[in-house]
Formats: sequence, structure tokens, C-alpha cells
Amino acid sequence: MIKRHSDLVLAITAHDPDTVENDLNTAVEMAREHAMKESRHGILVTQHSYTSYTVAVSRDVPYGQTHERRDLPA
Repeated sequence: MIKRHSDLVLAITAHDPDTVENDLNTAVEMAREHAMKESRHGILVTQHSYTSYTVAVSRDVPYGQTHERRDLPA
């Protein structure tokens, strides 16, 4: 499931690997389309757990790039 928090942040929650992959690809494409309109920011994909991710247009990522990070609980 993809939940739009804004044009800049999308949350993904899924419980099987195929859905995670498909939803992440869809969310990254949606974020990329938004980022390309402004040509200023890149995309940050953050894994919060094995079933929860966010995809965000981020000023911390150079335009044209997609970075990944993990923010998993200890």
C-alpha cells in the first residue's frame, strides 16, 4: 500500500517481498516525476522495517540521484 503524505513523501507498507518491490518502484517513479519538475532535488528511500519504507524528494540528495538508507530500530 502506498500512502501519500504530500507530493514530497510517500509511505509504503507491505508484507510480502513482491508487493514491497512493486510499491517501492511505483513510489520512486512518482517521486522522480515530481523531482524532475523542479530539477533541484533527488530521491531518498528509507527502510524503517522489513515492511515499512518512505520515499521522499530530498534536498539532501543531488538532483538525478536516488539514495537509500536504513533507519531500523536497534
